Amino acid sequence: MTNQVTKTEAARRESVLPPVDVIEDATGITLYADLPGVSKEALNLRVESDTLTIEGEVSLSTPEGLQASHAEVSVPRYRRVFTLSKELDPDKIVAEMTHGVLKLRIPKAEHAQPRKVQIRVA
Repeated sequence: MTNQVTKTEAARRESVLPPVDVIEDATGITLYADLPGVSKEALNLRVESDTLTIEGEVSLSTPEGLQASHAEVSVPRYRRVFTLSKELDPDKIVAEMTHGVLKLRIPKAEHAQPRKVQIRVA
């Protein structure tokens, strides 16, 4: 018995890398991912160890009885994987989805936050 992958199974595994902007400031990073057509229910965010995975399924529907004559979206799945630095606190990630844009705020861990040093006068 051979282990063959059918075209349908391979298509399910294919995914598109969504464009992402990452902005860093003194207290953490903010990540913006463009995920047009992905609903909140079809979005999956996972953090395992130091890996952040963003996955989303696009719901494309063609009216019954019609067939697309031109289709540019042939892979209805987004997937992007990031390695998080040890400075970031994955337990405090905050996620928002607005108009197809996912915004993740990942704060720096307390030990990596900037702090002011008090000066004592002797």
